This record gives sequence, C-alpha cells and structure tokens, in this order.
Amino acid sequence: MSIYDQDLGKNLANYTALTPVSFVERSAEVFADLPAVIHGRRRYSWSQTRERSARLAAALQSLGIQRGDTVSAMLPNTPEMIEMHYAVPALGAVLNALNTRLDAALLAWQMNHCEARVLVTDREFAPVMQKALELLRSQYGREPVVIDVCDSEYTGAGARLGAHDYEAWLSAHAPVERLHGPDDEWDAIAVSYTSGTTGDPKGVVTHHRGAYLNAVCNAATWTMPHFPVYLWTLPMFHCNGWCFPWTLALLGGTHVCLRKVDAPSILQAMREHRIDHYCAAPIVHSLIYNAPTEMRAGIAQQVRGLVAGAAPPAAMIEGMARIGFAITHVYGLTEVYGPAAVAVQRPSWAGQSVAEQTRLNGRQGVRYALQEGMTVMDPLRLEPVPADGQTMGEIMFRGNIVMKGYLKNPGATAQAFEGGWFHTGDLAVLEPDRYAKIRDRSKDIIISGGENISSLEVEDALYRHPAVLACAVVAKPDPKWGETPLAYVELKPGSQADAAELIAHCKALLAGYKVPRELRFEEIPKTSTGKIQKFALRERARSASAIE
Repeated sequence: MSIYDQDLGKNLANYTALTPVSFVERSAEVFADLPAVIHGRRRYSWSQTRERSARLAAALQSLGIQRGDTVSAMLPNTPEMIEMHYAVPALGAVLNALNTRLDAALLAWQMNHCEARVLVTDREFAPVMQKALELLRSQYGREPVVIDVCDSEYTGAGARLGAHDYEAWLSAHAPVERLHGPDDEWDAIAVSYTSGTTGDPKGVVTHHRGAYLNAVCNAATWTMPHFPVYLWTLPMFHCNGWCFPWTLALLGGTHVCLRKVDAPSILQAMREHRIDHYCAAPIVHSLIYNAPTEMRAGIAQQVRGLVAGAAPPAAMIEGMARIGFAITHVYGLTEVYGPAAVAVQRPSWAGQSVAEQTRLNGRQGVRYALQEGMTVMDPLRLEPVPADGQTMGEIMFRGNIVMKGYLKNPGATAQAFEGGWFHTGDLAVLEPDRYAKIRDRSKDIIISGGENISSLEVEDALYRHPAVLACAVVAKPDPKWGETPLAYVELKPGSQADAAELIAHCKALLAGYKVPRELRFEEIPKTSTGKIQKFALRERARSASAIE
C-alpha cells in the first residue's frame, strides 16, 4: 500500500458522485433571482425552477419511484420537459424521453421494453398516446401511472388520459429537501431509443458521469459564457437535448422554450428574447438562412449555432456565414450523449478563403476535451489508419462519454464495444491535422460498377445549386452496374430547376460515374429532429426498381 493510500480515504467532505443534477442546486443557490425558463407567458427564475423540479421529485416519490425505475415523457420543449431532466435523475430514476413523432405501436413497445412506471404526457399527443396505452395494456399487461400536462401555450384539443393534472400534482407535494442524485455516478440517468431502421430499436443507456462530463464539455467546446440565452430548437427527447438541459443549469442560463419549430417562430424568439445560442440539425439552419431578409430584421446580437450531422452541406455553412450567424460543427451519436467531437476552429482558418473555411468547418473534427479517445480505425484489424486524408476507416470512440450499453441486448452491446472501442458505423478518413472527415455511413456507400461513391459527396454537389432546399442520394439497384446514384430533391419555395439542369450542375463538380443517373422531385421523409430518413428512401428506390 502506498503512503498516499494510508488514512486518505473517501468521505463526505472530499468525494461526491458526479451528477448534472448538482448544477441545478448550484444555480438555485447562486443565481436564484435570475431567469431560468421563458415559455410564452410563463417565466421562472432559477429558484422557482429548482422548487418546481423538487416538487416533481416529491410527487414521483409519492408513487414509489426510486433508483432504477423508468419514467417516460411524451413532451415538446416546455418547462415540464426541463423539470423532468432535473427531477427524475435526482431520485436515481431513469428518464425515457419519447420521440413525439413515433406511432402508437412503437411507443408502446418502447415503454414496455424499458418498463416505464410513470408517463408524463402533453395533451397535444393524447390521440397517439391513448392508442399506445391501450396497446401497452392489452399486449404487454403494463399500465403506468399517467400524468397530463395542460400547457398554457397549447390551444388545441386533447383529452386527459391520466389520474393527475401536472400542475395540481406538483402543488399537492412539498418539495424534496435537495436534488441530490445517486450515490454511484455509474447509475443510469436516461434510456434513449435508436431509430430502429432494421429490427427493433436499441435502448441506449447513459449514466450520470457521462451526462455531467458532456454538459461541461458543451460549455467548454462552445466557450459558452455565464448566462447564455438558449433557444430550444433541438428536441429535448433527442439524446436528452445533447445534455444542454444540464449545461444551461451549469451556467445559470435561460431556457427559451419553443413548441413549434419553424422559421417565423425561431426568428421571432431570437429577436424578442435576444437569443445568443441554439442547436439544430442542418435542415433547421437552412430554414433560417433561406427565410426572407425582412423576417430576420432586428436580430442585431451575435447568434451562435451548433450543427450536428454526418456532414452538413457546405451550402448550409456558407449560407449561415452570409447572414452573420457563427456556426460550430459537432459530431456524435445517441451512444455518446449526442455531440462528442467538434471541428475546433483554429485561428489560422480565419485567413483562408470562404470555400476553404467551409471545407475545414465541415469536418467532424476531434474528440471533446473530456472524451478519452476518438480515431479512425480499420474495423477488421482495429488499427488506426494513417492520417493521409485518403485511407478509409471507421470512426470509433472510447472514454467516459460513451454509453453503458444497450438495454436488455448484451449481444449488440458486445458487438458495439468490440476491441475496447465503440464502433459508430461511420466511414471516414483522418486528415493530416488529425481531424476526422466522414465519407459516408457504411450502409450509404453506393457501389457502382465496382467503384465506391459517397452519397454525401453527391449531396454536397447538389446543395451547391441555389434552387435546392433539401436532397438525399441513395443506391438504386441496376442490372448492369449493380447500383447507381438516385437523388431525391426538394426545391426552395419559388425556385425552379429541372433534372437536366441539376445533372449538368453535378457534372461540373463530380467525376462522371458519381453523377446521379436519375433525379426525383419529391418530399423527403425526415425525423422530428430534421434528419433525413435514408432508410425510407432506400426502400422507395428498391420498390420503384421492382415495379420497373
């Protein structure tokens, strides 16, 4: 035993398990009078937000909720969703934030899989949740306690499904003395389900330590100051809002809630509340820079945005730069708490051309400061690829900002962690400055006549056409070539372009074999977070080929 182990053990004075819930207590103590939440007519200070969260924790306790129990939430970006992120983990319970665009069967499946004991649901979703609860009862024999949220900013219809009204329920309980979190920081804090495009969805289990560290990383990576005013354009059900509910608590910032995500609502909120930070998928950023100039009038403050995605279109990065928004590109997955890598903008980049800055900023970059490892590796040999910008490999992570594993799925967990790394499935190169650059998802590479075609490269070329609002390129089965690129395109309102024009545009930017053989002008299916659902387009392309 070392001398540094003798009589120097952990005790209450020198050790506390890491949990992001502690940030809420600190802000309530230090910034009690400062604004924490803005939602329409509602305003809550940090003291009030902490008290409401502590009342929610007490109310959940009254139902017997304790360590390891699951509490599901079917909520938009409202104060109640923020409070769920603070109260549920404070009890050592596990938050299951449901995707508000799922169908009843999948919602019932997920709530059964994670054994939800309580469901907090907004009246807007009553029709689908009523069906989901009926399926949960009839197919799985499970009947959670249901709490209805009647949001002051929701004017639509919606039946009450549960035994309690959220506000009355909170009022009936004195707040718990402290939001303290678990004794073990390895305890689960949330379970979030992947899209399940093949087979059942996987339940990604994250822990308090990872959520704490990634919340801190968000602030450090983005150099966020104290008291940011943050607009909730990103759904909080998506990777727990990339841990930003806890980052805002860390910094004593202001959550500005937004039930509806469209250009008028976003820009009005930015103007009215002087928003300085927000996060979104590329499609949401495109709504902003494609909005009429007059709609952005009056936004004089510097607005900073995070964009995440396998590869945000260069046109999007250029478009945001033109309107003066500062965009930082991050990268990650649900399994790493949302973003866990960033294209850190070096001072020397400022002297580069706009095109070169766009290229540099469009990379996935380097690991977050508190993530122990990220590299591009040969997936078979599990050896790093050379930093030559050419050799393809798979992006892999390891460290504290990696999930515990997949709920009730040891086989998938073992496969994901093979060789001591988390395998993302994203194919990339490592450039000479050791920034990673995704070439494509392994399942999205198009192999045409033996040549590999990156769908992302083709999409980037299409996005450079001024008429293109959204696009997606997938493989279409072909009897001669095996596969050929098929492009689905949505045009900007008021813009015109035909297939011949867009194909000619691509020929000027790409090698001939990479140019789409066919374009279809159709609405592109997207998730509730704005991500394009390529699996649906692949199925559409296969179906069309079968008909032909």
